[in-house]
Amino acid sequence: MTNLDPPRPTLEDVAKLAGVSLGSASRALSVPDQVKPKTLAQVKRAVEQLGYVSNGAARALASKRTRTIGAIYPTMYNPAFVESLHTLQQTLWGLNYQVVLAIHEYIPEREYDVVRAVVERGVDGVVLVGTAHEDRVFDLMRQRRIPLVLTWQMDEPRYGECIGFDNWRATYEMTKEVLARGHERVAIVCGSMTNNQRARQRVAGTADAMKEAGLELASDLVFEEPFSIEGGRDAVRQIAALEEKPTVLICHTDLQAIGALHECGIQGIRVPEDMSITGMDDIELAALTKPALTTIRVPTKEIGVLAARRIVGLIEKRSFNDPLSVKCEVVLRDSLGEAPLPAKRSLPTRRKASR
Repeated sequence: MTNLDPPRPTLEDVAKLAGVSLGSASRALSVPDQVKPKTLAQVKRAVEQLGYVSNGAARALASKRTRTIGAIYPTMYNPAFVESLHTLQQTLWGLNYQVVLAIHEYIPEREYDVVRAVVERGVDGVVLVGTAHEDRVFDLMRQRRIPLVLTWQMDEPRYGECIGFDNWRATYEMTKEVLARGHERVAIVCGSMTNNQRARQRVAGTADAMKEAGLELASDLVFEEPFSIEGGRDAVRQIAALEEKPTVLICHTDLQAIGALHECGIQGIRVPEDMSITGMDDIELAALTKPALTTIRVPTKEIGVLAARRIVGLIEKRSFNDPLSVKCEVVLRDSLGEAPLPAKRSLPTRRKASR
């Protein structure tokens, strides 16, 4: 800064222009919900007029809070996670908190390093996806006494609280719809079930519904593939090579289902005439595919809102009286049809598909 540059405005300047005490100006910026609306409006006007930017580091040192939340997701390729993160961030912003985002790409060994890096940034709380994490992740949070909210699942975690839904129930209800249409040979494309309780619960939901109907889920029809478009395509490539093929493919994300629909077109498999396909999440694209995708609607936006409010409640030791669980629902569209008659079940032989 040269001698010709104007001095940076201080908090004292803000208080003077707003016509309030220094303490009131400080509270308006650090804990706005504890300040009268008139005082808050005066301080905000002064801040804008002066171009004042508060010193976050100094404020954190004084209050022992950074007003930041670590949001750690496995990926941002899934639109369902993006929707959830968006409402998480928007809700936290309204509560005067900011988000520090980190991604671990479904790699358990990397997750601990990511969590530790976020914790070292001095966050006041952490939001994670799922409950299946390494012990050292929970140990770190417990040792540092950092509030933790786990999302997308309903379990009893080793530390922290859950905001999510019943993954078993979601796929159980979808499978009941599938079985009601005469399907008996059912295939699943899920994510890796290693260190992923959500994936295991979803597979169990289908297996249990089939068992109730006197059927068995064949282990060779459970395809562990990435939660991606390519994961769905790979599953269909493997199905096309089978001698006895399934009549329905239950995908555990809409991205997998969209990839499966695309690969069925390449392989000459008609949907739903030869094989039905279902998804999970009900992302925006699900209603736009040809045929439109039958799926499980997950209230992703609500999960983000509830997680934000819960983590702030844990930090500030207050209750928003919100539910800790949300409900999913089956959305029936054109990709799920009646099971084909035995005489019509022979699908085309596998053709070499370009990747």
